[in-house]
Amino acid sequence: MERVEKFLKDAETYYLATVDGDQPRVRPFGTAHIFEGKLYIQTGKVKDVSKQIHANPKVEICAFKNGTWLRVAGTLVEDSRIEAKQSMLDAYPSLQGMYKADDDNTEVFYLKDATATFSSFTAAPEVVKF
Repeated sequence: MERVEKFLKDAETYYLATVDGDQPRVRPFGTAHIFEGKLYIQTGKVKDVSKQIHANPKVEICAFKNGTWLRVAGTLVEDSRIEAKQSMLDAYPSLQGMYKADDDNTEVFYLKDATATFSSFTAAPEVVKF
């Protein structure tokens, strides 16, 4: 899991895919943070992505860096604890102008039953489950 987090942070931007009814939706994300042994992402409840995750929490993440790409498939689980939200905001101080741990908008999710696959054109895929 630490390798997945490092890759996502090093790539700086990854793409999160959700489903909106029967339509796939993909958008850039930038938060990836390990808290209490789980890999978390963050968004705002007012965003369409939040509504999509709550309707269908199965997602996939994709990132590319230096000829290697990472795909992470799993289920997002909301963690409504202030401690989890604050840990994310502490890891990403730039978010603190838009989000607060105790506001009614900030939400964090951790990946459950995740399968991460590191791929490239020059090596066999490597799979990590967490």
